[in-house]
This record gives sequence, structure tokens and C-alpha cells, in this order.
Amino acid sequence: MSVGFVRPNSSRLMLHVYGRSVHPELFRIFAEANISQEGWSATLRICDTGHTIAFRYQGHTVTELTASRDQLLPQKKRFLEKSLRGCRDESVRFEGELRYSLSYHMERLEPNVFLNFHEELSGDCKRAAVAYRFPVENRLSPEPLSLLRTEAGSRSLLIHAFHTFPGSCSVLKTQSLFEL
Repeated sequence: MSVGFVRPNSSRLMLHVYGRSVHPELFRIFAEANISQEGWSATLRICDTGHTIAFRYQGHTVTELTASRDQLLPQKKRFLEKSLRGCRDESVRFEGELRYSLSYHMERLEPNVFLNFHEELSGDCKRAAVAYRFPVENRLSPEPLSLLRTEAGSRSLLIHAFHTFPGSCSVLKTQSLFEL
């Protein structure tokens, strides 16, 4: 029996940041968590292409998401669109004094290094705000993992996201900071 799940090729991933909400129906969502403090709330979702983060504050919403290059997404209020290759730092200032900063690193590892890193991440799934182990057809292959760890403060939210792509021995690491 075939599971039928294939995670997108890591080389085709894009990062998008919107100054609005983006309909979750556009993604296959596998896990979700909500976090809130007085003055802000966030919804964290793991999808087949990585994650979506919707940060809500003072009547505004900022959405960060990873998607495949060929996925149809809205154009309205898109502030950032980057191919997820190499390392990069970005920042945007939004309405209501929100400062958003992002660092990402897409890294291809040697197979033995990837397996060690994958094993460490697998142990971190229990401590993550939200995590998901994707099914695989070959039980001897490592399953793709996605996990988001958070550090929440009264005026900030820091999210560390990790997504593994065993087919290419790649790992996507992002660090997103929302500061009021």
C-alpha cells in the first residue's frame, strides 16, 4: 500500500510575507498551534511545503509562509517574496509599530551529517510548539520533519522553524521575530 506523500523539492521553495491573512485552504495543513499574549496572537501551521505563521496585533495580520515556486498565491499586500537558497536576512516594518525580522538558511548536508542532525531534531519534536513527522513510503528512509519552537514575550514572538528534506539531505532553518 502506498502512502502517496511526496514533499516538494527543496530547491523549488519560496518564502512569502504578507501584510494580511492568507487563506489556510491554500495549503495541506498537518499540524497547528495557537499562541497568544495580551496584545497579540499567532497561529502556527505546518504544511507540506514548510509552514505558515499568522501574527495578529492591533487589528492587523502579518503572514509568513513557505510555498513551492509553482503554487498559486495572492499578490495583494505581498511585502516579500524570496527564493529559499543559501542564507539571507530580511526585515520589514509594518503598521502599528510592528518590526518583523527574518533569517533563513537552506543547507544541503552530507548524508551522515544529515542523519545525525535529523536524529537531534527528532528528539526536539517533543519540546516544540508544533511538530509533524511526514509519512514515508520506504520505512528505512528518514521521515521528513517539520517543527517550530517559540519564545514568547509580552511584546515579541521569536519562532525557530526547522524543515528536513531527506531526498536531497537538505534542511531549511528559519528564525522569525515579531516585535511590537
